[in-house]
Amino acid sequence: MRLTAIVSGKVQQVGYRAKVIDIANAFGLKGMIENLQDGRVKIIAEGDPEKLKWFESAIDIKNTLIEVSSIEKEYSPARNEFDNFGKLVVKGETDARLDKAIGYLKELVSGINNMNDNLGSKMDQMINKQDLMLGKMDLMLNKQDQMLDKQDQMLYKQDQMLYKQDQMLYKQDQMLDKQDQMLYKQDQMLYKQDQMLDKQDTVIGKQDELLCVAKDINRKLDKVLENDIIQLKDDMAEVKAALRAKGII
Repeated sequence: MRLTAIVSGKVQQVGYRAKVIDIANAFGLKGMIENLQDGRVKIIAEGDPEKLKWFESAIDIKNTLIEVSSIEKEYSPARNEFDNFGKLVVKGETDARLDKAIGYLKELVSGINNMNDNLGSKMDQMINKQDLMLGKMDLMLNKQDQMLDKQDQMLYKQDQMLYKQDQMLYKQDQMLDKQDQMLYKQDQMLYKQDQMLDKQDTVIGKQDELLCVAKDINRKLDKVLENDIIQLKDDMAEVKAALRAKGII
């Protein structure tokens, strides 16, 4: 992603651009920073969206020299047009700074020429104090570098944790898919069992109907046989009577 930020406040000629470049390099971002003619600073940074969010918070600097009052932010797709993160110097900016520096230098030389010998010891004291201050600043910079290294380590660990969480979620999704498949198979088995039971009930119903029909047929056969036997007995009795009448028996 690309972050375009317009920073307002006390942000020019106070070391703000150098500070932002250090922060961008610590986050591994690419882009540029430049001073605008209206006193604001324009920043373009490209990189990981999450790191851009941290960068957005980190550039809101307020200290002894720098005072950021507002930041106008806009996100857009990255264009990959930067190889690193650097400072864009507009035409004439360097010359103006050199002229200002020369003016300061002339004032300093004039002041030194007007000093008497008694100020020499005080200057030595000031130089010693400046050396002490520079030494402390070096220590502070080293501490800041150590803090940035720790932050990078923490970010790396967080990335690892997020990757592990993604893996766990993927495994859980796979388990849920398998469970859904098992439940679907169980539903199919239960449906088949229900069909088999329905067919068994149908067969049993047919068997009961057949038994009822068979019993009815048996009753009818018994009745027919009974009538046939009675008729046969009556016929035999008539034959015997005829035979007797003719004297055969």
